[in-house]
Amino acid sequence: STIPPVLRKDFIYDPYQIVEARVAGADALLLIVAVLGDNELRSLLAETRRYGMEALVEVHDEEEVERALQAGAQVIGVNNRDLRTFDVDLATTERLRPLIPSNRVLVSESGIHGPDDVRRLAAMGVDAMLVGESLVTARPEDRQGKVRELVRAGKE
Repeated sequence: STIPPVLRKDFIYDPYQIVEARVAGADALLLIVAVLGDNELRSLLAETRRYGMEALVEVHDEEEVERALQAGAQVIGVNNRDLRTFDVDLATTERLRPLIPSNRVLVSESGIHGPDDVRRLAAMGVDAMLVGESLVTARPEDRQGKVRELVRAGKE
């Protein structure tokens, strides 16, 4: 049996939160470019690696992609949710995909509800997808089947 990785999905802004995440068993944590300055981002990335974890560096637009790359992010998450309007559009990943080098891991976040979304993102060359709301809002007895359905679509 495989143990799934644990991601601390929070607003990380203090190095102590990285220690907390590690002690709690996290393998990775979320760093949101929109809420961090460049020096903070670099420092938190270095601290995350010092503790043997990986950072999922979240971006929303072209400027943030550039900042993430300059900071040395290896795993870049494109959030398809506009934080100002909360609208979700998978075209955000499509628009930013060409800016992210193929030697980085690309994660598409938000707005992934069904197999068609998974296939669309996989066709763009997305390496992984962060699915949350569609699983949380599913009936508990349907969640396992929903996960299987999404994973199956990703393998097609």
